[in-house]
Amino acid sequence: MRATTFSEFLRFYRRRAALTQENLAARAGLGVRTLSDLERGRVHTPQAQTVDLLVTGLGLDGAEAQEFVALARSSEAVRPRPERTDCAPPPAEPLIGREAEQQQLAECIRRAAASSVLDVVVVHGPPGVGKTSLAVDAAHRFAGRFTDGCLHLDLRGMDTSPLSAERAIARLLRAFGVPDAKMPSDPGDGLRLYRSMLRERTVLLVLDNAANEAQVRPLLAASPGSLVVVTSRNVLAGLNSRSRVDLGPLRHDGAVALLAATAGADRISADPESADRVATLCGGVPLALAIAGRTTSSLRHVAEQLSDERARLDVLATGDVQVRTAFELSYRLLAPETATLFRRLALIHGPDTSVGLAAVAAGIDDAETVLEELVDASLLRPDVPGRYSFHDLIRDYARERLHSDESDVETHRLRTRDWLLATATRSASAFVPDDQGAADLVSAGRWLSDELPNWRGAFREAVADGAHEQVLALAKSMHWYSDHRGTGELWLEVYTAGVAAAGELGERERQAQQLNFVCWVYVARHTHIPLALRWHEEALRVAEECGSVQETAWAHYYRSAIETRLGDHEAGVAHARRAAELFRETGQPMNVVLALSYSGVLLQRLGRFAEAVETHRSCVEEERALRGDQRGVALENAAQLVLRLADALVAAGDHAEALRVVARAEELTGRGAANLLSMTRHTRGRALAATGRLAEAREQLAGAVESLSDPELRVSVLMELGGLCDRMGDRDAAIRHRVRALVECEGYESPGMTRLQHDVAEALGIRSA
Repeated sequence: MRATTFSEFLRFYRRRAALTQENLAARAGLGVRTLSDLERGRVHTPQAQTVDLLVTGLGLDGAEAQEFVALARSSEAVRPRPERTDCAPPPAEPLIGREAEQQQLAECIRRAAASSVLDVVVVHGPPGVGKTSLAVDAAHRFAGRFTDGCLHLDLRGMDTSPLSAERAIARLLRAFGVPDAKMPSDPGDGLRLYRSMLRERTVLLVLDNAANEAQVRPLLAASPGSLVVVTSRNVLAGLNSRSRVDLGPLRHDGAVALLAATAGADRISADPESADRVATLCGGVPLALAIAGRTTSSLRHVAEQLSDERARLDVLATGDVQVRTAFELSYRLLAPETATLFRRLALIHGPDTSVGLAAVAAGIDDAETVLEELVDASLLRPDVPGRYSFHDLIRDYARERLHSDESDVETHRLRTRDWLLATATRSASAFVPDDQGAADLVSAGRWLSDELPNWRGAFREAVADGAHEQVLALAKSMHWYSDHRGTGELWLEVYTAGVAAAGELGERERQAQQLNFVCWVYVARHTHIPLALRWHEEALRVAEECGSVQETAWAHYYRSAIETRLGDHEAGVAHARRAAELFRETGQPMNVVLALSYSGVLLQRLGRFAEAVETHRSCVEEERALRGDQRGVALENAAQLVLRLADALVAAGDHAEALRVVARAEELTGRGAANLLSMTRHTRGRALAATGRLAEAREQLAGAVESLSDPELRVSVLMELGGLCDRMGDRDAAIRHRVRALVECEGYESPGMTRLQHDVAEALGIRSA
């Protein structure tokens, strides 16, 4: 069978296989609309990936498959892109959401008029953000300011054969009126003629879609007073330009406005929530927004389709206008090693990556140079030094290329996953108090914080893969790190997965450990005491059944926290002291100190201030003796013990001594966890308030609120701030703090939080239910 077009070939083979368009789309993993456009000939240049998927879906092999692929390629070859014979700017369309960039170009044009040298502006950015639209808008708005008007030339930088400098010069000479008969045959003569003619003219020259610096440099021959605007997907860092416009996605309000201009304002006003979702899911990319706005489906349906990141690029296609094609043009010009890194970055879950992680994902030794090549191609952005990020839509495209172009995705995935898990486990282990090798906690903490979305994604992969040993190892390692860092949601996810992994492995003691950790999350972070009790009882049962004295001790330690949340501080003291006894049996002196220190906290809540102070002094001295010269995380634990002593001194009325002890705690904390720093500010603020230094106290308490991880303590500090503002005569601020405290009380289930909520409501004059 011979057919004259690819679309006819496709239709013939589909019908021969007795497939509907829906059947073939499902088998090939394509959208039905994409398949329909292909069969109707609306897509003239089918992508290689799409053709390969169709070969598989149609079940073609041998000569038929080769002929099918060849025809797809020839369909591109027989449709050469027409070359315009004039250099007038194309028609301009209304530009939405680019006011700042328009103003920047307007300023460049004003400056060019008074300049003694040629002005060059480079507009660069990723595919689809509207670089050409911005340049063409400037051409139409400001051509009249230049004596000889405006010239626009598409350099076709994304074509396989970009416009050469010689052909570009010939085009521009024709625009100046040079007939073909007088066109210089020698490229050097043509360049000299071009430069001489430009010296006599003042023009706005738009060099659109440049491939590289070498293509552009010969064309920068205009006279002073002229302005050259160069647009490119590449950064063109080697081009000497006075101004650069790094064009990124639209801000959200501009994105919604562009969607409204395309879809119609009535559709936006009828469903503003879906319009917001569509604008967000399109990532502010004008090309994506224009395509989404043209669809006849409801905005709600479009938003639902775009929510599936694996189908998003299929949705953002209409006829031969596709977001995927815009990315394809840049991708096919990448060097092989650069294309490999681009694809494999899709293995990383978080919004950005470090150089080291990128190297692991790509399987190369040094990724920095290759990452910078992707930055130059505007496929990657350098957010902060040493970290790089994808736009979401470009990540979707990289994921497609990963699965279509890589023969062994699983090997690369597991290499990246395992490295992230191992590094996270090792970094978190540095926070164990008795780890003598824990020297550089700053680096370990920074890595865990910077790579959190990435190692969390790898952890989720491990859970899904059933990699129980790795899941459990990471969950175990996070115990001390999680004390002052991370969110309750994070640790609930990590430790519940740890419980399940230990159960699968039949590791009863480790299961009791993870059950204790989940109990801690519900006590200290979520303040959900019924759930905390449920997990505590299970932890204690498993610990006792398997004979683990250590985990039984931890169960009593966490039970002491539950009791004090319930308001029974006496019972809390008893459990804390029982925990200390059991820790002593297991030969863990540091844990003995921690348990006794917590009993001191509860003694203070019972009003036994002298006993609390004495307990804390004893614990501080014991910890110092145990620590010796050890640095790192031991200092965080030391700081917390010292802070507890300072709190007890404030409660006992020894405010001067309390301030001296707080200073010591601050010195120990250094650049430690934000939660510890906030606790330090809180204690200092209370001591200052007690001595009448109200302004200083207010500053300290205000600085403490944001980073406190304990919800009840955060509400208490807000109430203290409200009372302090009352004392200072600032009633409006007092009300604001109390209103915020009332909001913070919502969603917790503990008697303590209920009492706080009642107290806040009473202070605001709100009648309790």
